[in-house]
Amino acid sequence: MTPTLTPPAGSLAGTAADERCDRCNAAGKLRLTLAGGGELVFCGHHANRYAEDLVKIAVQYAADPEFTWRGADMMSNSN
Repeated sequence: MTPTLTPPAGSLAGTAADERCDRCNAAGKLRLTLAGGGELVFCGHHANRYAEDLVKIAVQYAADPEFTWRGADMMSNSN
């Protein structure tokens, strides 16, 4: 059996330029992977506004390299 490596949260490539916020349709700055396998994309405003709730449902995240997500510290503290 071949082992599968999962990169640490936040180390994935940032969001693609054509991804839009699921809340307001602005440019996506944060992509979250949920435990069930789904994904959500948020603009910087909504990602930071809902950070406390998002870290409860996300298992992994990828942020635009120029964006600082308020939930990043909370994600690393919850593991």
